[in-house]
Amino acid sequence: MTIKHISRRAFLKSSMGIALALPCLEIMGAKAVENSASARRFCALYTANGMSLPLAKHNLPEWSWYPQQLGANYTFGKSTKPLENHRNDITFLGGLEHPNAAKSDPHVCSDMWLTGAPLHAPRPGGYNTVSVDQIIAQHTKQYCRVPSLVMSIDAGVGYQSRTASLSYNLEGNPIPAENNPRHIFNRLFLASSDSQEEQRGLLRSKTKVVDAVLENSRKFNQSLGQVDKDKMDLYLTSLSEIEDRLITSEKWLDIPLKKQDHSQLNFEYDLEKNPADFYEIMFDIIALAFDADITRSASFLLNREDGMGISNTFPQVLGLSAGHHALSHAKNKQGQLDFAKYDQFLNTQVAYFLDKLAGFKEGSHRLLDNTLVMYGSGASETHLTNNLPLLLAGGANMGLQHGRHIRAEKEQLSNIYFSILKAMQIPVDSFADSNKAFEQGLFKFA
Repeated sequence: MTIKHISRRAFLKSSMGIALALPCLEIMGAKAVENSASARRFCALYTANGMSLPLAKHNLPEWSWYPQQLGANYTFGKSTKPLENHRNDITFLGGLEHPNAAKSDPHVCSDMWLTGAPLHAPRPGGYNTVSVDQIIAQHTKQYCRVPSLVMSIDAGVGYQSRTASLSYNLEGNPIPAENNPRHIFNRLFLASSDSQEEQRGLLRSKTKVVDAVLENSRKFNQSLGQVDKDKMDLYLTSLSEIEDRLITSEKWLDIPLKKQDHSQLNFEYDLEKNPADFYEIMFDIIALAFDADITRSASFLLNREDGMGISNTFPQVLGLSAGHHALSHAKNKQGQLDFAKYDQFLNTQVAYFLDKLAGFKEGSHRLLDNTLVMYGSGASETHLTNNLPLLLAGGANMGLQHGRHIRAEKEQLSNIYFSILKAMQIPVDSFADSNKAFEQGLFKFA
């Protein structure tokens, strides 16, 4: 097999008709490599019900989500300790607000988190306004196979409030979220062709896609230089690891939410019912989709507001004293400590994602340097829609200047989104209720 040049959108096929999307390789030509290495990506991660901010009377300052010190010389608290290895890749932001949030039921804060819309008075024919990830998708879709990934702990859109999706289209309507890793994986990494029956047979037999194309990949590798061989090895190894974990967890992940009685769930402590496995697989898929330049925009709702959905039970699965929503309302010391420990669990998952992005290389840079990750909540504490906790990570090649804890009292969260759009090099004059960039040296625009 002699190949001088292949398409950026090429697939590797097996004798069974299974086709696997390829990452960006040098053999695809200098232009393809340049486009991938200079790509700018965005991922929004959301957790419901606020973050742990223990009352002073309980003497738990080390468990506060916000660091106790401002500036560069801050100390990570116990709940954010998992992120410490990425100190130079992240910025903590406090004091932000969505001015429109005060006009709404506090639990619609996830609906408006990426839009900044005044949800107290839905406009005729629509409920919301466009979310920042979808503005990005509109400008990056010409470069990739999939305009955006919209992912959630629960599938669908949820309600007009207590949403199951973070993303809203140009008409302000919610975009249904996906929560089945196997389905997402197949849609992203398997070619659409006439071999659907072969693909179904492959999945029924539990034969992995990577195994199906392995022989052809060996032949394909003979035509590659060492850099491309290393890239393919890492890519196929990562895909194989994801499929291993999908197979072990598939039975649990395929249970439809509407058939679940959350009050009757009997979670067992095994891999099939471990929330960490679900989050890690979803993060693996996002990282691989970014690495293969399949998409450049993603949103992932980790938990839903107001005790909705299966994620409300996760703290109890982890051995904590109550469900997520109940812990967010706790005023006693043990309840607030357990709420902070659940934050610690979530920060461990976010750190896992940042590790994945840092592990992939684009030229001489990490994928994390070309990816801006935003993690936060639409409330600081349940029902309090000011002092919104926010963490920005990555994007060093996009002008982000990290390594600090910044307080921006009463500054609009939409200013951050406007700045993100500028960092993505998307020409806009405003976003939601903002027409100015966030200052304080966080963003450095070319």
